[in-house]
Amino acid sequence: MEFIVVSTINGLIYGLLLFMVSAGLTLVFGMMGIINFAHASFYMIGAYLAYSLVKLIGFAGALIVAPILVGIIGIVVERFLLRPVHKFGHAHELLMTFGLAFVAEEMMKLVFGNYAVPYNVPAALRFPAFSLFGTDYPFYRIFVGVTALVLFSILFYLLRRTRIGIVVRAAVQRPAMTGALGHNVDTLFMGTFGLGAWMAGVAGVVGGALLTISPNMALEMGVLVFVVVVVGGLGSLEGAFAA
Repeated sequence: MEFIVVSTINGLIYGLLLFMVSAGLTLVFGMMGIINFAHASFYMIGAYLAYSLVKLIGFAGALIVAPILVGIIGIVVERFLLRPVHKFGHAHELLMTFGLAFVAEEMMKLVFGNYAVPYNVPAALRFPAFSLFGTDYPFYRIFVGVTALVLFSILFYLLRRTRIGIVVRAAVQRPAMTGALGHNVDTLFMGTFGLGAWMAGVAGVVGGALLTISPNMALEMGVLVFVVVVVGGLGSLEGAFAA
């Protein structure tokens, strides 16, 4: 019984981690129609940035700064790499993001080496949350799940209950009309891509300590994330959460 209960909780926590990565991918696809093969690379970059920053500013600082840096990288990628090829169709976008994934992986190998790095659960969060059948369950796993739920709540509120969300959803359905009403659609797309990268960065910071940080982590996570997005329905935030 203990094995079943603990395994179920672990599965839910891991599923919520997958959602944090897949939410950005499904958001970008739903708005821009881009299937970003390099999306899991943002997750990897976030983890490696956290590994570097935690020594300087601590885990709390890394949790704030690393995702912002990843979001900025995402904005730069959309503005200077994806936007120029967007007019040529999806095939060129797929090739561009596919190449970016390889470049990101090789850069991590050059900087950090082709092996796993020691990024552990912060000492301040290394305590049991509760006891199950006499076994202490780590608080950090609960922290990862709560972080995913908070991000889902924020995204859902932004997209469904705010003016920004209305404009974003309008740009998805009628980009020309949205632009005619005075909204900068290109800036909306760039911001959405950056937001998706930021979410993957958050997942990298909290997930890196839960799993393993290595140059192969983007490939391993990328396969599962695409399964989540396809099962949940391309472009559906709620579907990705359910999947």
